[in-house]
Amino acid sequence: MTKAVITLITPALAAANNGNWQTARRWARMLAADYRVRLAQAWDGEPADAMLALHARRSAPSIDAWAARWPQRPLVVALTGTDLYRDLPAGDAAAQRSIALAQRLLVLHEGAPEDVPAAQRAKCVVCFQSTAQRRAVPKSRRRLRAVMVGHLRHEKDPLTAFAAMRALAARHDILLDHVGAALDPALGDEAARLAAEQPAYRWLGALPHSVTLRRIQRAHLLLQPSVMEGGAHAVLEAVRSGTPVLASRVAGNVGMLGRAYGGYFEPGDAAGLAALLLRARDDPAMLPTLRAQGDERAFLFDPAREQATLRRVLAQLLETPSERPRTTAAR
Repeated sequence: MTKAVITLITPALAAANNGNWQTARRWARMLAADYRVRLAQAWDGEPADAMLALHARRSAPSIDAWAARWPQRPLVVALTGTDLYRDLPAGDAAAQRSIALAQRLLVLHEGAPEDVPAAQRAKCVVCFQSTAQRRAVPKSRRRLRAVMVGHLRHEKDPLTAFAAMRALAARHDILLDHVGAALDPALGDEAARLAAEQPAYRWLGALPHSVTLRRIQRAHLLLQPSVMEGGAHAVLEAVRSGTPVLASRVAGNVGMLGRAYGGYFEPGDAAGLAALLLRARDDPAMLPTLRAQGDERAFLFDPAREQATLRRVLAQLLETPSERPRTTAAR
Protein backbone atom coordinates (compact mmCIF):
# COMPACT_ATOMS: atom_id res chain seq x y z
CA MET A 1 0.00 0.00 0.00
CA THR A 2 1.06 3.56 -0.55
CA LYS A 3 0.47 6.92 1.07
CA ALA A 4 -0.37 10.06 -0.86
CA VAL A 5 2.14 12.88 -0.38
CA ILE A 6 1.05 16.20 1.11
CA THR A 7 3.26 19.27 0.89
CA LEU A 8 2.47 21.43 3.92
CA ILE A 9 3.74 25.00 3.54
CA THR A 10 4.11 27.29 6.54
CA PRO A 11 5.72 30.74 6.64
CA ALA A 12 7.03 30.01 10.16
CA LEU A 13 9.14 27.09 11.29
CA ALA A 14 10.13 26.04 14.80
CA ALA A 15 12.47 28.97 15.43
CA ALA A 16 9.53 31.40 15.19
CA ASN A 17 7.72 29.74 18.11
CA ASN A 18 4.42 31.32 17.00
CA GLY A 19 0.88 30.28 16.17
CA ASN A 20 1.61 29.47 12.52
CA TRP A 21 4.32 27.02 13.54
CA GLN A 22 2.12 25.40 16.19
CA THR A 23 -0.62 24.93 13.60
CA ALA A 24 1.69 23.48 10.96
CA ARG A 25 3.37 21.09 13.38
CA ARG A 26 0.03 19.87 14.72
CA TRP A 27 -1.46 19.38 11.25
CA ALA A 28 1.58 17.42 10.11
CA ARG A 29 1.19 15.14 13.11
CA MET A 30 -2.56 14.72 12.58
CA LEU A 31 -2.16 13.78 8.91
CA ALA A 32 0.84 11.48 9.33
CA ALA A 33 -1.23 8.31 9.76
CA ASP A 34 -2.87 8.74 6.36
CA TYR A 35 -0.35 10.72 4.32
CA ARG A 36 3.34 11.31 3.93
CA VAL A 37 3.67 14.97 4.97
CA ARG A 38 6.51 17.18 3.78
CA LEU A 39 6.68 20.28 5.99
CA ALA A 40 8.51 23.25 4.48
CA GLN A 41 8.69 27.03 4.44
CA ALA A 42 8.57 27.10 0.64
CA TRP A 43 7.79 24.52 -2.02
CA ASP A 44 10.96 23.09 -3.56
CA GLY A 45 9.25 21.75 -6.68
CA GLU A 46 9.19 18.14 -5.53
CA PRO A 47 6.09 16.30 -6.79
CA ALA A 48 3.28 15.70 -4.33
CA ASP A 49 -0.38 14.78 -4.47
CA ALA A 50 -1.72 17.89 -2.72
CA MET A 51 -0.58 21.15 -1.17
CA LEU A 52 -1.84 22.54 2.11
CA ALA A 53 -0.54 26.10 2.52
CA LEU A 54 -0.87 28.22 5.64
CA HIS A 55 -1.22 31.98 4.97
CA ALA A 56 -2.52 33.27 1.64
CA ARG A 57 -0.08 36.16 1.25
CA ARG A 58 3.11 34.87 2.85
CA SER A 59 2.87 31.47 1.15
CA ALA A 60 1.82 33.00 -2.19
CA PRO A 61 5.04 32.13 -4.11
CA SER A 62 4.62 28.43 -3.26
CA ILE A 63 0.90 28.56 -4.04
CA ASP A 64 1.53 30.20 -7.43
CA ALA A 65 4.26 27.73 -8.34
CA TRP A 66 2.14 24.74 -7.34
CA ALA A 67 -0.91 25.92 -9.31
CA ALA A 68 1.23 26.54 -12.38
CA ARG A 69 2.89 23.11 -12.22
CA TRP A 70 -0.06 21.01 -11.03
CA PRO A 71 -3.27 22.94 -11.86
CA GLN A 72 -5.51 19.88 -11.38
CA ARG A 73 -4.03 18.70 -8.10
CA PRO A 74 -5.60 19.67 -4.77
CA LEU A 75 -4.61 23.02 -3.29
CA VAL A 76 -5.91 23.97 0.16
CA VAL A 77 -5.11 27.38 1.66
CA ALA A 78 -5.58 28.11 5.37
CA LEU A 79 -6.38 31.77 6.09
CA THR A 80 -4.79 33.58 9.01
CA GLY A 81 -5.99 36.69 10.78
CA THR A 82 -3.71 38.94 8.77
CA ASP A 83 -5.08 37.39 5.57
CA LEU A 84 -8.69 37.97 6.58
CA TYR A 85 -8.48 41.28 8.39
CA ARG A 86 -5.58 43.11 6.73
CA ASP A 87 -4.36 41.73 3.41
CA LEU A 88 -7.62 40.77 1.71
CA PRO A 89 -9.56 43.91 2.77
CA ALA A 90 -6.60 46.02 1.59
CA GLY A 91 -6.75 44.39 -1.83
CA ASP A 92 -3.41 42.60 -1.58
CA ALA A 93 -2.95 40.98 -4.99
CA ALA A 94 -0.95 37.99 -3.73
CA ALA A 95 -3.55 37.08 -1.09
CA GLN A 96 -6.40 37.49 -3.56
CA ARG A 97 -4.69 35.29 -6.13
CA SER A 98 -4.01 32.59 -3.53
CA ILE A 99 -7.65 32.26 -2.53
CA ALA A 100 -8.73 32.28 -6.16
CA LEU A 101 -6.35 29.42 -6.98
CA ALA A 102 -7.34 27.31 -3.96
CA GLN A 103 -9.96 24.60 -4.22
CA ARG A 104 -10.68 24.81 -0.48
CA LEU A 105 -10.11 27.53 2.10
CA LEU A 106 -9.65 26.53 5.73
CA VAL A 107 -10.79 29.19 8.18
CA LEU A 108 -10.18 28.94 11.90
CA HIS A 109 -13.32 30.33 13.55
CA GLU A 110 -17.03 30.08 12.90
CA GLY A 111 -17.56 33.68 11.75
CA ALA A 112 -14.66 33.71 9.29
CA PRO A 113 -16.58 32.64 6.14
CA GLU A 114 -18.50 35.91 6.33
CA ASP A 115 -15.17 37.75 6.11
CA VAL A 116 -13.99 35.97 2.97
CA PRO A 117 -14.73 37.74 -0.35
CA ALA A 118 -18.14 36.62 -1.56
CA ALA A 119 -16.83 35.07 -4.79
CA GLN A 120 -14.66 32.62 -2.80
CA ARG A 121 -16.89 32.03 0.20
CA ALA A 122 -18.29 28.69 -0.99
CA LYS A 123 -14.80 27.20 -0.73
CA CYS A 124 -14.62 27.79 3.04
CA VAL A 125 -14.44 25.01 5.60
CA VAL A 126 -14.35 25.93 9.29
CA CYS A 127 -11.54 24.05 11.01
CA PHE A 128 -11.22 25.00 14.66
CA GLN A 129 -7.71 24.52 15.96
CA SER A 130 -7.27 22.29 18.97
CA THR A 131 -5.31 21.22 21.99
CA ALA A 132 -5.60 18.49 24.60
CA GLN A 133 -7.96 19.03 27.50
CA ARG A 134 -6.08 20.00 30.66
CA ARG A 135 -7.34 19.87 34.18
CA ALA A 136 -8.14 23.12 35.91
CA VAL A 137 -5.81 23.69 38.86
CA PRO A 138 -6.56 25.47 42.16
CA LYS A 139 -5.83 29.21 42.12
CA SER A 140 -4.71 31.54 44.88
CA ARG A 141 -7.45 33.60 46.52
CA ARG A 142 -5.06 36.30 47.72
CA ARG A 143 -4.37 37.78 44.30
CA LEU A 144 -5.68 37.63 40.74
CA ARG A 145 -3.01 36.54 38.29
CA ALA A 146 -3.66 37.12 34.61
CA VAL A 147 -1.44 35.99 31.75
CA MET A 148 -1.09 37.48 28.27
CA VAL A 149 0.44 35.32 25.53
CA GLY A 150 1.63 36.81 22.28
CA HIS A 151 4.77 38.22 20.73
CA LEU A 152 4.95 41.99 20.98
CA ARG A 153 3.61 43.32 17.69
CA HIS A 154 0.88 45.70 16.61
CA GLU A 155 -1.74 43.02 15.88
CA LYS A 156 -1.61 41.74 19.46
CA ASP A 157 -2.08 45.28 20.86
CA PRO A 158 -0.10 44.92 24.08
CA LEU A 159 -0.38 48.69 24.63
CA THR A 160 -4.01 48.29 25.67
CA ALA A 161 -3.01 45.80 28.36
CA PHE A 162 -0.16 48.07 29.45
CA ALA A 163 -2.55 51.01 29.84
CA ALA A 164 -5.00 48.87 31.81
CA MET A 165 -2.26 47.81 34.20
CA ARG A 166 -1.19 51.41 34.70
CA ALA A 167 -4.80 52.28 35.51
CA LEU A 168 -4.74 49.54 38.15
CA ALA A 169 -1.38 50.53 39.65
CA ALA A 170 -2.94 50.93 43.12
CA ARG A 171 -4.33 47.38 43.06
CA HIS A 172 -1.42 45.23 44.14
CA ASP A 173 -3.71 42.20 44.15
CA ILE A 174 -4.05 42.18 40.32
CA LEU A 175 -0.98 40.79 38.52
CA LEU A 176 -0.13 40.25 34.86
CA ASP A 177 2.51 37.94 33.40
CA HIS A 178 3.30 38.54 29.74
CA VAL A 179 4.78 35.82 27.51
CA GLY A 180 6.21 36.86 24.16
CA ALA A 181 9.25 38.09 22.29
CA ALA A 182 9.66 41.72 21.21
CA LEU A 183 9.08 41.47 17.47
CA ASP A 184 8.56 45.25 17.58
CA PRO A 185 11.50 46.78 19.49
CA ALA A 186 9.48 49.84 20.48
CA LEU A 187 6.86 47.64 22.11
CA GLY A 188 9.64 45.73 23.84
CA ASP A 189 10.97 49.01 25.24
CA GLU A 190 7.49 49.88 26.50
CA ALA A 191 7.12 46.47 28.15
CA ALA A 192 10.47 46.89 29.87
CA ARG A 193 9.47 50.35 31.14
CA LEU A 194 6.20 49.05 32.55
CA ALA A 195 7.95 46.13 34.26
CA ALA A 196 10.44 48.53 35.85
CA GLU A 197 7.79 50.91 37.17
CA GLN A 198 5.12 48.42 38.19
CA PRO A 199 6.01 45.12 39.92
CA ALA A 200 2.51 43.77 39.20
CA TYR A 201 3.53 43.39 35.54
CA ARG A 202 6.18 40.87 34.54
CA TRP A 203 7.46 40.55 30.99
CA LEU A 204 8.76 36.99 30.69
CA GLY A 205 9.87 37.09 27.05
CA ALA A 206 9.53 34.07 24.77
CA LEU A 207 9.03 30.77 26.56
CA PRO A 208 8.78 27.17 25.33
CA HIS A 209 5.25 26.20 24.39
CA SER A 210 4.99 23.63 27.17
CA VAL A 211 5.96 26.22 29.78
CA THR A 212 3.47 28.71 28.36
CA LEU A 213 0.69 26.13 28.57
CA ARG A 214 1.41 25.59 32.25
CA ARG A 215 1.26 29.32 32.90
CA ILE A 216 -2.12 29.53 31.15
CA GLN A 217 -3.35 26.59 33.20
CA ARG A 218 -2.30 28.20 36.49
CA ALA A 219 -3.61 31.71 35.75
CA HIS A 220 -7.00 33.04 36.82
CA LEU A 221 -7.44 34.74 33.45
CA LEU A 222 -5.98 34.97 29.96
CA LEU A 223 -5.89 38.45 28.40
CA GLN A 224 -6.39 38.61 24.63
CA PRO A 225 -6.41 42.28 23.54
CA SER A 226 -5.62 41.77 19.82
CA VAL A 227 -6.91 44.12 17.15
CA MET A 228 -7.06 41.23 14.65
CA GLU A 229 -7.16 37.46 15.08
CA GLY A 230 -7.83 34.53 12.81
CA GLY A 231 -8.24 32.11 15.73
CA ALA A 232 -5.73 32.51 18.54
CA HIS A 233 -4.05 29.43 19.99
CA ALA A 234 -3.86 31.06 23.40
CA VAL A 235 -7.65 31.42 23.55
CA LEU A 236 -8.39 27.77 22.82
CA GLU A 237 -5.56 26.67 25.13
CA ALA A 238 -7.12 28.70 27.93
CA VAL A 239 -10.60 27.30 27.29
CA ARG A 240 -9.27 23.75 27.26
CA SER A 241 -7.46 24.44 30.54
CA GLY A 242 -10.50 25.85 32.34
CA THR A 243 -8.99 29.36 32.37
CA PRO A 244 -11.44 32.18 31.59
CA VAL A 245 -10.56 34.74 28.91
CA LEU A 246 -10.90 38.52 28.71
CA ALA A 247 -10.84 39.27 24.99
CA SER A 248 -11.22 42.16 22.60
CA ARG A 249 -14.46 42.04 20.64
CA VAL A 250 -12.89 41.26 17.27
CA ALA A 251 -14.15 38.68 14.81
CA GLY A 252 -11.53 36.03 15.56
CA ASN A 253 -12.18 36.09 19.30
CA VAL A 254 -15.97 36.18 18.96
CA GLY A 255 -15.83 33.35 16.43
CA MET A 256 -14.10 31.18 19.02
CA LEU A 257 -15.78 32.19 22.27
CA GLY A 258 -19.29 32.85 20.92
CA ARG A 259 -21.39 36.00 20.66
CA ALA A 260 -22.92 35.62 24.13
CA TYR A 261 -19.59 35.35 25.96
CA GLY A 262 -19.37 37.77 28.89
CA GLY A 263 -15.66 38.63 28.88
CA TYR A 264 -15.37 41.06 25.96
CA PHE A 265 -14.09 44.62 25.85
CA GLU A 266 -13.92 46.84 22.80
CA PRO A 267 -10.62 46.82 20.85
CA GLY A 268 -8.22 49.36 22.29
CA ASP A 269 -10.42 50.07 25.32
CA ALA A 270 -7.95 49.99 28.20
CA ALA A 271 -10.51 51.36 30.65
CA GLY A 272 -12.93 48.60 29.69
CA LEU A 273 -10.26 45.97 30.19
CA ALA A 274 -9.29 47.46 33.56
CA ALA A 275 -12.95 47.40 34.63
CA LEU A 276 -13.24 43.72 33.71
CA LEU A 277 -10.09 42.91 35.68
CA LEU A 278 -11.54 44.69 38.70
CA ARG A 279 -14.78 42.74 38.37
CA ALA A 280 -12.87 39.49 38.04
CA ARG A 281 -11.06 40.26 41.28
CA ASP A 282 -13.95 41.75 43.28
CA ASP A 283 -17.06 39.92 42.01
CA PRO A 284 -16.94 36.28 43.15
CA ALA A 285 -19.45 35.24 40.48
CA MET A 286 -17.55 36.52 37.47
CA LEU A 287 -14.80 33.95 37.03
CA PRO A 288 -17.11 30.93 37.51
CA THR A 289 -19.54 32.41 34.98
CA LEU A 290 -16.83 32.93 32.36
CA ARG A 291 -15.43 29.48 33.09
CA ALA A 292 -18.84 27.91 32.49
CA GLN A 293 -19.26 29.80 29.22
CA GLY A 294 -15.84 28.62 28.09
CA ASP A 295 -16.62 25.04 29.07
CA GLU A 296 -19.63 25.12 26.73
CA ARG A 297 -17.31 25.85 23.80
CA ALA A 298 -14.46 23.51 24.77
CA PHE A 299 -15.69 20.65 22.55
CA LEU A 300 -15.03 22.81 19.47
CA PHE A 301 -11.29 22.65 20.18
CA ASP A 302 -11.02 18.86 20.55
CA PRO A 303 -8.09 17.42 18.55
CA ALA A 304 -10.25 14.60 17.18
CA ARG A 305 -12.62 17.15 15.69
CA GLU A 306 -9.80 19.12 14.03
CA GLN A 307 -8.17 15.97 12.70
CA ALA A 308 -11.45 14.72 11.24
CA THR A 309 -11.99 18.02 9.43
CA LEU A 310 -8.51 17.97 7.89
CA ARG A 311 -8.84 14.35 6.82
CA ARG A 312 -12.27 14.95 5.29
CA VAL A 313 -11.16 17.97 3.26
CA LEU A 314 -8.11 16.22 1.82
CA ALA A 315 -9.89 12.92 1.21
CA GLN A 316 -12.68 14.64 -0.71
CA LEU A 317 -10.24 16.44 -2.98
CA LEU A 318 -7.95 13.49 -3.54
CA GLU A 319 -10.85 11.20 -4.36
CA THR A 320 -12.27 13.54 -7.01
CA PRO A 321 -11.48 11.84 -10.35
CA SER A 322 -10.20 15.00 -12.07
CA GLU A 323 -7.84 15.63 -9.18
CA ARG A 324 -6.65 12.06 -8.63
CA PRO A 325 -3.09 11.95 -7.25
CA ARG A 326 -0.18 11.05 -9.49
CA THR A 327 2.59 10.85 -6.87
CA THR A 328 2.75 8.25 -4.12
CA ALA A 329 5.21 7.31 -1.43
CA ALA A 330 5.82 3.87 -0.04
CA ARG A 331 4.19 3.19 3.30
